[in-house]
Amino acid sequence: METPTELPMIVLPAVVDPPIVELPTGGPTVVDPPMVELPVTHLPVLDGAAVERVDAARNRARILMAARRLFAERGAGCVSMDEIAEAAGVGKGTLFRRFGSRAALAHALLSERESCFQEGFIRGEPPLGPGAPPAARLTAFGEARMDLLAEHTDVIAAAEVGPARFLSPPYAVYRLHVTLLLREADPGCDADYLTESLLACLGVDFFLYMRDVRGLSLEQLKHGWGQLVLRSVPAGTAPLA
Repeated sequence: METPTELPMIVLPAVVDPPIVELPTGGPTVVDPPMVELPVTHLPVLDGAAVERVDAARNRARILMAARRLFAERGAGCVSMDEIAEAAGVGKGTLFRRFGSRAALAHALLSERESCFQEGFIRGEPPLGPGAPPAARLTAFGEARMDLLAEHTDVIAAAEVGPARFLSPPYAVYRLHVTLLLREADPGCDADYLTESLLACLGVDFFLYMRDVRGLSLEQLKHGWGQLVLRSVPAGTAPLA
C-alpha cells in the first residue's frame, strides 16, 4: 500500500486542562497550553465573482441580440424596454441595471460601428484620417457621419435623445476632433462656437428633417455639408507635420 502524501501542518492549541503553578508572590497563574500539530484540510472555494461575471456577460449578449432583432423587425421607435426584456428572457430590472436607459442600450448596439468610424478619422487613411488639409478632413468627417446616419437612422435616433446626447462619449470625441481641425485651419477662429454649429448639422434630428421633410437625398446633404465647410474653414491650409 502506498504511503499517503502528508498534508501541510497547522499549529493549534491542544484541548487539555492547563496546569496551575504556584509562584512565590502568591496567586495561581495559568500556564499557556502546549501546542500540537494537526493536518490542514483543503476545501474547494467557489469563485462567486467569476460566476457573476459570466452570467452578466451572458445576459448582456442576450439583451443586445434581442434588441437588435426587434429593432430590425419593427424599428427602434416601436420597441419598448419591456418587450426587449421579455424577448431576452431577463427581468426588466436586469435590463436597466445593465444599460440604465433605452438610449444607453442603443449606444451599446452602435458600439462596434461607432468604433470603426472613430478609428477612421483618428488613425485612418486621408482625407478622413491624418495627412489631408483640415477642410478636406472635416468634409470627409461629415460625409462619413452621414453614411452612419443613413445606415442606422432608427438606432441613432434612439441613442441621441434630448440634451443628454451632448454629454455622450461619442459626441465628446466628435467635439474634440472638429475643434482641433478648426484650430489647425484658423487659430484665430471661435472654434468652440463653430464646432457646435457644425455638429448640429450632423445630428440625427437635423438629418431626419432634411431627408424626410425637406426631401433632400444623401448626395444633396453631403454636397451641402461640403459647401458649409468651405465657407467655414480655409481650404488651402496644409496639414500639420
